[in-house]
Amino acid sequence: MNFHVLTLFPELIRSALHHSMLGRAQDNGLISIESIDIRQYALDKHHITDDYQFGGGPGMVMKPEPIFAAVEDSLSELPASERLSTPVILLSPQGRTFNQSIVSELTEASNIVIICGHYAGVDERVRTHIATDEISIGDYVLTGGELGALVIIDSVSRFVDGVVGSQENVLGDSITSGVLQHPLYTRPANFRSYDVPEILRSGNHAEIQRWRREESLRKTLEQRPDLLITADLDKDDIKYLNTLGYQV
Repeated sequence: MNFHVLTLFPELIRSALHHSMLGRAQDNGLISIESIDIRQYALDKHHITDDYQFGGGPGMVMKPEPIFAAVEDSLSELPASERLSTPVILLSPQGRTFNQSIVSELTEASNIVIICGHYAGVDERVRTHIATDEISIGDYVLTGGELGALVIIDSVSRFVDGVVGSQENVLGDSITSGVLQHPLYTRPANFRSYDVPEILRSGNHAEIQRWRREESLRKTLEQRPDLLITADLDKDDIKYLNTLGYQV
């Protein structure tokens, strides 16, 4: 999996992604992250990447020429067969809200180009003529798209084989599994008079699995009941949820 991040602040991307699992994943050749300085594609000697709005208004707008050139240069490095299918994502509060379904879509790609916006926004011609997707990581506004790019890279990279120790862990995560994750405990078994549930120390794996599933369902009902609408529930799940007052 190869990420090509177009940004005005390439060091922000580089410095954030050379640690922990993503740092090791890059060292091991599982993913690559190219941080591309949009300013290098500006047409003037001062490398200006923004200008005033046509029609007036507060805030500067990122110019189309450097962004088009940076995207086209990134795509030119790819095999011809991949260029048309490579996602070119514009990060914007106007985009579709990022979620696990979008993560699944992006894991199908070998390369992903991400455009980090700044200032008042990006020239509309970027969105309509070179970006293939527009994504927001939530209903709030950031100073730039770099943090959103980091979120996308982190969440998508977890599905690349070898990045996380066990794919079972990835598939069992909250949201990915369809429901919230069950409670987790580790040693010591007793901490400040707070005990680990006895069932987890019983050695009865079938009962432990049943307890974990029921706790996942209970937590989901309490905290994210909306997830139950699309969750893959069997008759035992539904029977347990009914005891909690949930009606399918």
